Amino acid sequence: MDAVRVALLREVLAGTEWPTATRRFAGALRSSVVPHGGGLLLVGTAAYEPWHLAAHLADESTWSGLPELAPVLVRHRVKPGGPAHLAVGLGRIETAGRGETLLLVAPERPGAGLLERVHDARRAGATVLSLNDGDPEVLGLAHETLTVTDADDVDLDTVQHLVSAAAGENSAPAPRGRRGGLRDRLSRLADQLTAPPPARW
Repeated sequence: MDAVRVALLREVLAGTEWPTATRRFAGALRSSVVPHGGGLLLVGTAAYEPWHLAAHLADESTWSGLPELAPVLVRHRVKPGGPAHLAVGLGRIETAGRGETLLLVAPERPGAGLLERVHDARRAGATVLSLNDGDPEVLGLAHETLTVTDADDVDLDTVQHLVSAAAGENSAPAPRGRRGGLRDRLSRLADQLTAPPPARW
């Protein structure tokens, strides 16, 4: 999802908790990986592989100049002879420790084996974050969580788009002035999104 669509999505969700909640979670993710120079492991459940979030975080890492946001996708099933970036299995979680971040995406309860690995990684010093459905065991394992349930007005895919976009943002959004019509707002938005990033010294 490109930046214009993310911005429009935020406009649609203005007045709900989601723009603030996803920025808060993205801030926790960013502050966990950037000071350590990376070490982001991304894993889903046996039934749900978050490859889409992995791709968006990789894109955001490039666009924002923050290579630390590029995740290693940890997979439940690794096919022999596949490309290296798709060949990282669950054993990688067992070696996770201090300075690494494990992001668990769990739209349903993870299996006991995965929960045990995540628990061991946390005990070894890894920071655990989770996008989840409110499962109490997952909530108890994670340092930072964002819960999306069937009763919410957004789905997990939408939340993942908002989180990945917010993780790559260089600053908080500018305060809003007079709103004007839709075309005016889209024009201002396009100007903001195409402006060069601020110089870094």
